[in-house]
Amino acid sequence: MNDDMIVTNSGENKHFITELRGKTLMSATGDILGIIDNFVVDTDSGAIEYVLVAPNEELDISRYKTDKMERIVLDFNNIQAVKDVVVIGPM
Repeated sequence: MNDDMIVTNSGENKHFITELRGKTLMSATGDILGIIDNFVVDTDSGAIEYVLVAPNEELDISRYKTDKMERIVLDFNNIQAVKDVVVIGPM
């Protein structure tokens, strides 16, 4: 994936992937889920489908869908805000 690729989850918020990678991901209820590690992109449309998150060590990942590397797989469209931390809505 091109690190300079622009990603967006709404018409108003546009960020480079490199700006989002490494950011803390927090649930809408304030739980720290982990650190954004990577993304899954639909190769036909170029749309980002999922955010891959290296989980917080204290998080029970059994509640979440995970990949082979035990990263949490979350729907990119649920991202609600990007500031110092990224906030994701109900999953």
